Amino acid sequence: MTNAFPQTGRLAGIDFGTVRIGIAICDKGQSFASPVENYQRRDLDADARRFNELVKEEEIVGFVVGLPISTDGYETAKSQEAREFGAWLAEVTARPITFHDERFTTSLAHELMIAGNIKASKRKKRLDMIAAQQMLQAYLER
Repeated sequence: MTNAFPQTGRLAGIDFGTVRIGIAICDKGQSFASPVENYQRRDLDADARRFNELVKEEEIVGFVVGLPISTDGYETAKSQEAREFGAWLAEVTARPITFHDERFTTSLAHELMIAGNIKASKRKKRLDMIAAQQMLQAYLER
């Protein structure tokens, strides 16, 4: 959404969902991403408070929001929802946002957890934040 996206400082990667949002952050040098949490959405006021807390706690300078793109490369209705969420997030946090293709991040996150012998009962609890980590890492490596 902005041309002046920060090249240094901590970014938060967002795996947008209408029920849960996966959150990952990177280091100040923007080299590696780490999963942080799966945020259970409540209402707009509570969501705004959580993201503003995240900005303060983690010194977030910008957000990278995963953009759902179909396998044939086109945006979908979910893409528009993610774009609307990104605009809202930029407004409530006063931080710049950008979007990054999130194709296959959920399936990759699932495969990584299986390879790591994470039990099925724990995979669902971690899936969104691991997907956010994979999307943010891909953004950092672009």
